[in-house]
Amino acid sequence: MVEKEKQILAAALQLFVAFGFHGTPTSKIAAQAGVSNGTLFHYFKTKEELIIALYNDTKADMSAYLSAQINGQDRLELRIRKSYIHSLYWALENREKFYYIQQVHFSPHVASIPPEVIAAQTEFHLGLLREGIQAEVLRPLPVELLFTLVSSHVHGLYQYLTASAFTADHRKTVIEESFVLLWDMIRK
Repeated sequence: MVEKEKQILAAALQLFVAFGFHGTPTSKIAAQAGVSNGTLFHYFKTKEELIIALYNDTKADMSAYLSAQINGQDRLELRIRKSYIHSLYWALENREKFYYIQQVHFSPHVASIPPEVIAAQTEFHLGLLREGIQAEVLRPLPVELLFTLVSSHVHGLYQYLTASAFTADHRKTVIEESFVLLWDMIRK
């Protein structure tokens, strides 16, 4: 990715989070990025393309972080635990990015993401859950349902943790205890 493209994505992230999709014209993004409208449209043909590119870039950033935290040799429960806990820590450290992911999920723009891209973005998590079902560690529920339960837990706990000013120790305790609750819910 070239520097101007990175500048455009960074400006778009700040503005979309602050003003929403409709409240952020591309001219404002270009000005914030320090580029012309023509330059913005050189990299992203439409505003929709920019929205999706930013979403994909953000999801790739999160996935790279999670991949670096999880050892494939660990037992399954530990890998699921690390995936859950580090998803929350990434979200708390990257609030604008996590908010943006949520923003896209609850918008019509999510329909513009090709199914194969969504499949690639969720494969790691779905793979862990499939492995858990096959090993009879997790409840034999549809993998998409388990994924929805885990994802909803992450999103809900994120909302809880950001609604109040917790100390780092208290936040860690809440995250750890919430995993125990989640694990009790999905394990066989």
